[in-house]
Amino acid sequence: MGARVARMFRNFNLENRVYREISKEKPQAAPRHEVSVPPSAGSSGAETVESANKKNDPLLTLLKSVYVESTDPAAAEASKEEMAGKESERRPLKFSLPGHPYGLVELTDVPKGKLTITEALKALSSHQRQPQTMTPEKIAQDYSLDLKDAKSLLEFFVPFKVEIIPPKTENAQQIKAS
Repeated sequence: MGARVARMFRNFNLENRVYREISKEKPQAAPRHEVSVPPSAGSSGAETVESANKKNDPLLTLLKSVYVESTDPAAAEASKEEMAGKESERRPLKFSLPGHPYGLVELTDVPKGKLTITEALKALSSHQRQPQTMTPEKIAQDYSLDLKDAKSLLEFFVPFKVEIIPPKTENAQQIKAS
């Protein structure tokens, strides 16, 4: 509602304001300061431009010989080792949906410390149904997760629950299950 009122005031008498602004005389730019270039000894303007555009061969050869490569060998070796270690640490899937969910190719294995969506939902629902047997430690062991990741998964993610709230009055209409 406030936007409509603001738009009305903003667009009120718009044409008249535009014509008034257009009809104003435009301010003239300040005149440029005249610069007198002292003539160089024996050189004209064309020679100056030509000397600026001419290649300097000794400087060009020095520039071609310069090559800079910056790498940190310790960081490169550490990242290669981490990638090789993570690629070898894979585990087979514990649970997957039949067929191709969401039109994607089904995975056969995942890296350790990771979960697929179906595995995460299965772990959450099994913990919700049986919290005494499916503890965070058991979930971390089953799915090759860190204990803190398993605890965070159970704390911050909740699978959908459908709760049917009864009506407050008896004569209220209610949708029956089919």
